[in-house]
Amino acid sequence: MLRDRFIDTFGFWNEMWNSLLVADPEFFEAYLHYGGVPWQRGHLDPKTKELIHVAVDGAATHLFVPGLRDHIRQALRLGATKEELMEVLELTSTLGIHACNIGVPILVEELIANGEQIDFRRSERQERLKQEFENKRGYWNKFWDALLVLDEDFFESYIHFSSVPWVSGVLEPKIKELIYTAFDVAATHLYESGLRQHIRNAIGYGATKEEIMEVIALASTLGIHSCNVGVPILLEELQATASVQQRANGADE
Repeated sequence: MLRDRFIDTFGFWNEMWNSLLVADPEFFEAYLHYGGVPWQRGHLDPKTKELIHVAVDGAATHLFVPGLRDHIRQALRLGATKEELMEVLELTSTLGIHACNIGVPILVEELIANGEQIDFRRSERQERLKQEFENKRGYWNKFWDALLVLDEDFFESYIHFSSVPWVSGVLEPKIKELIYTAFDVAATHLYESGLRQHIRNAIGYGATKEEIMEVIALASTLGIHSCNVGVPILLEELQATASVQQRANGADE
């Protein structure tokens, strides 16, 4: 039975899946195979897989609440602690800084095109902030240069904000970097510069190609949420349309 196979594969059942099963069993079975592939392999433990899903569903670019609730519940069932789940959500909350990673370099380009001179020589304070970022976050990327020079106060505040999970967190660095990888690679974000950096960082912390591939595969199942949301609505509207037609037919008789 497909429902039982789903539970055996993913460890839970939610009624939103029932709508898809009823509406198109063949497509449901195809998803069961597709989404189940990373769950049939053991490169990442089940709890970590659920943490990856929490990051993807909880990202500000997606916020798929039914899935977020399911995966938090499953992570807890698999032994995740409040501190671990809080850390995943905190790491995922840094997604908003990508407005600066993309926007500030463009701002610099347009200022220069408009004739303004931008001095990229770092002050002593800016050098200290760069060093603090590297010490707490473990890397530096040139996409931080423009933000550091244009708004060192905001950059300093971001160091403190983003470093909380790194200073007092409980997840190992490799897992932290896989969390970043998950929400950067998700179809609702696809932030290439950050994705490349965090894959590089994860490899540096010992992640294997199989583990990283498993993260990407888990994030790739995000598309099924079109059915999780859309199919129940379709079935409701089909039923409503049928009721209207029945009433109309009754009135004609």
